[in-house]
Amino acid sequence: MHYKERKESVDYLGETFRRIFPQDNAVREQARARLESLTMPHWALGDLMDLALDLAGMTRSLKPPVARKKIVVMVGDHGVTAEGVSKYPAEVTAQMVHNFVNGGAGINALARQAGAEVVVADIGTAADLGELVRTGRIIAKKIGSGTANMAKGPAMTRTHAVLAVEAGIEIAEQLAPTTDVFGTGDMGIGNTTPSTAIAAVLTGLKVEALTGRGTGLDDVQFRHKVKVIEQAIETNGPDPHDPMDVLAKVGGFEIGAIAGLIIGAAAQRKPVVVDGFISTAGALIAYGLEPFVRDYIICSHRSVEQGHRFMHDRLRLKPLLDLNLRLGEGTGAALAMNLLDAAVAILTEVATFAEAGVTGE
Repeated sequence: MHYKERKESVDYLGETFRRIFPQDNAVREQARARLESLTMPHWALGDLMDLALDLAGMTRSLKPPVARKKIVVMVGDHGVTAEGVSKYPAEVTAQMVHNFVNGGAGINALARQAGAEVVVADIGTAADLGELVRTGRIIAKKIGSGTANMAKGPAMTRTHAVLAVEAGIEIAEQLAPTTDVFGTGDMGIGNTTPSTAIAAVLTGLKVEALTGRGTGLDDVQFRHKVKVIEQAIETNGPDPHDPMDVLAKVGGFEIGAIAGLIIGAAAQRKPVVVDGFISTAGALIAYGLEPFVRDYIICSHRSVEQGHRFMHDRLRLKPLLDLNLRLGEGTGAALAMNLLDAAVAILTEVATFAEAGVTGE
């Protein structure tokens, strides 16, 4: 795979980590001063004003650029689907990729509404998507044709885990010149299973407390899913202090690429709006690898998946929305991008008491 060759003697991850810094406190304080003097009761727009403050700190600007939005849907298949953890067959992954590029999926509708572009990247599908690659309709970063069955052994090698993260960073770098805000998306039948395993290992909580119904499992299927995840963790023994080990043993190619996209966005000092359960698993990996990425993450929503709130607790971040969503694809990120526009409008368009000639407190 040609895109790997240039990194053979280069500490690509380390170089990227060294370009990640916290938000700019000086710009945050300038933004805070303006927000506190707007023609309204103090902090009357609550979380939107907090978001405006974060956007100023992330972008180092009192006029944060958010117009050019891209939602990157990372795609990968999962060997653990052989254990019957999903109601949908694995072939649906590739079928949905065609739906994405044809503009007919949920993410396409919500992205259009938010003024965002949808970009699809093949990180590890089992299918041959060569035609879509040749016609430039998707980004090709395939690490392998789906992960191995993590219930029987490691999902991937450590080398492949590193390559998946690096692929996400490369995509962020490739898109950065024409992007103000990144959004994370995912597609991969069975991917709530590795995401739950990642959450269990990195939070230390019991699998049953974190496992959701995914695509709509009944009680029997749910209990089976819990057992499969527990078996995968017991079989592989992932090290909770080594996020790359966790990704390799119980993760997914697309989850690694989501982590990389978040890392790459942070290195470019650009906000990254994280979608639902699978994307937040990627965020946990990214945060474990480089904690400063947290300063660039905007959690879009809390999903129906019961483990999602514990993942947000681990990140110490509050989601913007709670709408009982469970689709993935980046749909929650697309919805939340409307709030970024609103937050910037508050910061840049609302007059201060002095500007409006209005008597303050």
